[in-house]
Order: sequence, then structure tokens, then C-alpha cells
Amino acid sequence: MAQWKRVALAACAAAAMIVPSAGMAQSGPDSGWYVGGTLGQSKANDACSGVGGAGVSCDEKDNAWRILGGYRLNKHFALEAGYHELGEASASGPGGNVKIESKAFEFVAVGILPIADKFSLYGKAGLYRGDTDASGSTVLFGPVSESETNTDLTFGVGVQFDFTPNLGLRAEWQRYQDMGGGEIGQADVDVMSIGLIFRFK
Repeated sequence: MAQWKRVALAACAAAAMIVPSAGMAQSGPDSGWYVGGTLGQSKANDACSGVGGAGVSCDEKDNAWRILGGYRLNKHFALEAGYHELGEASASGPGGNVKIESKAFEFVAVGILPIADKFSLYGKAGLYRGDTDASGSTVLFGPVSESETNTDLTFGVGVQFDFTPNLGLRAEWQRYQDMGGGEIGQADVDVMSIGLIFRFK
């Protein structure tokens, strides 16, 4: 876990270095509000580790979606908040069935590096507030109903292509570190997604 925290802190530092000092943070032609949404696939890493046996199935992947909004301070830096439905991991077999669903609110800083006329690379790092719910039933323990809330790091990288000054397409990878806790356990949740961004000009 310490290794991933060092990676996230390094990403934050890199984003900060991109932002020029003094007047560059003021409003200008590259600044403004934006909204967007993404669709993708989530994976709860190692959620199925140790789950096996005759007639047992386990699935760590599911569909995910997000809505977001942000403010771009200049061409190199933005602040962004979002709500992400991360889907579920599920296991079923002769001993019962259990599913674990997760969602998160996030606040991240985004460092942006334009690389061509309409292309840019970006990295993001910040915090999320996650809710994880486990439900189902087992032969040994009966009904399962657990909920956990936690706060931890989230970070990711992506590429954006701007069709117009107002409309862009994103493709990205993002990790939510140590989602869950308590009796449910923890898992790093990775999301690969594509989405649209609309900028108010």
C-alpha cells in the first residue's frame, strides 16, 4: 500500500510542477467549467482469490459509469469532482452466493499536457469517499448484509481528443485504492473507461 501512496503523491507533485506560477492560474481562454460522463469496466483486483471448488463461479468484473464536473484553471491544470458507480463482484456456488457492490465520490487534481493540436495527455490524483455493500446468503453463516464506508487515494492517467473547443473524448485508466474494509475486506478497484466532456465556452 505504501508503494501506491508514493506513486499517487508523485503524480500530485508532477501535476503541481506542470502548473506555472504567478498569473497562469488566472482565468483565460483555456479556463472554464465542464461536465461529462464515462462508461467502462471495473475490476475488483483479487476479489476472487481463494474462491474456488466444484460448481463455484466468481466474477471480479462489471460495468461502471460516472458523472463528473470540473473547472479548468488553465491549459495545464483542472480540479474535478465526480460520482462513480463501480459495479459489483460476485461469487456463487453450493455454499451460497454473495455480491459486493461499490460506489465512490471523488475529488481530484488533473495535470494536463497538450501534445498535438487536439490531443492531450493527463494524470489525476486525489481522494475518494467509497461505499461498499455486501449481500447474499451462505450455508454456514446464513444471510449476509454488511456495509463499509472508507476514504482513500484515487489516481489515474488518460488521453483526451477534442473534436471542437466544446466537446472532447476521453479514454482512461483509474484506480480506487483499498476500497471496502472491515468484514467485507479490501480490494483495489481499477476502471478502464471512455467518456465525453462538454466545456462551457
